Amino acid sequence: MSKKILILPGDHIGPEIMAEAVKVLERVDSLYSLDLQLDHALLGGAALDATGVPLPPETLAKAREADAILLGAVGGPEWDKVEAARRPEKGLLGLRSELELFGNLRPALLYPQLAAASSLKPELVAGLDILIVRELTGGIYFGEPRGIRTLENGERQGYNTYVYSESEIRRIGHLAFSLARQRDKRVCSVDKSNVLEVTVLWREIMEEVAKDYPDVTLSHMYVDNAAMQLVRAPKQFDVLVTGNMFGDILSDAAAMLTGSIGMLPSASLDKDGRGMYEPCHGSAPDIAGQGIANPLATILSVAMMLRYTLDKPEAAAAIEAAVSDVLDQGLRTADICAEGDTRVSTSEMGDAVLRALQS
Repeated sequence: MSKKILILPGDHIGPEIMAEAVKVLERVDSLYSLDLQLDHALLGGAALDATGVPLPPETLAKAREADAILLGAVGGPEWDKVEAARRPEKGLLGLRSELELFGNLRPALLYPQLAAASSLKPELVAGLDILIVRELTGGIYFGEPRGIRTLENGERQGYNTYVYSESEIRRIGHLAFSLARQRDKRVCSVDKSNVLEVTVLWREIMEEVAKDYPDVTLSHMYVDNAAMQLVRAPKQFDVLVTGNMFGDILSDAAAMLTGSIGMLPSASLDKDGRGMYEPCHGSAPDIAGQGIANPLATILSVAMMLRYTLDKPEAAAAIEAAVSDVLDQGLRTADICAEGDTRVSTSEMGDAVLRALQS
């Protein structure tokens, strides 16, 4: 039975990196007889310019029918002055919310070939393999009420609501613990329960969920300490589970431990394992059109899609091995290139992964 894959290139470097990922996806489809059906749609700034909204009804309808979604990146400075409800990022948030993609998986995996590219000493990051599990459809990014109001004294005040229900916490907890069982069986739950009541409840529910996983060790850490520990001793972590805002910040910090955010894929899953897959980096308008963007995070997002949603671990492993092989060859895009490496363009990197797949 064929699987429907929706391709959303997005904005700026999005179409450039997506072109390379689609080449890889089509190649593994052929090599492993996956019977994939690819479709395309608009999201973000491209959709806003073409239709007047960042998430067109046609895109949402296709997304609902797809077995998995592959996304490039959205946003850019040309849309900064658009009203908040129509900003490109609202299209992405709306898609996550409409599809109930509550579980965001962001691995921070250091390829040994790139140890010198990390902002930390090689001995601190060599062998790094962290998985950050971020709750994606709740918390302060979605809480109501929110807005900007004028007080009686005429001063303006911005406000947001940080709220989590017990069921939201419980389901992200189960996802994190089940993934930890496939790894080193350790979960660190990150909160700020010393000052935020919502995370007092978060900690309580995590303790309850842990009882269903006696083989997994649970620890807790305040978010400020977790940020410090990621820089001080990142290899102490296996799986980190946290809320939307904390996860947004910590996962970007963890990304730089690996040498470049251009290397890191991500997955956003619903309760049935259907998901949207995208690189962790943004749309990088400053380098768009120059052919220097790193496509490896998007290519590795294809591997995550094959593993977590399509249940094709052999094809996923082949892509990951091909990426490692390319790095062994010393091929680098600008963001990870050091003295002695061979600098290649976006398309040349994609072609190199294709050759490695064939071999």
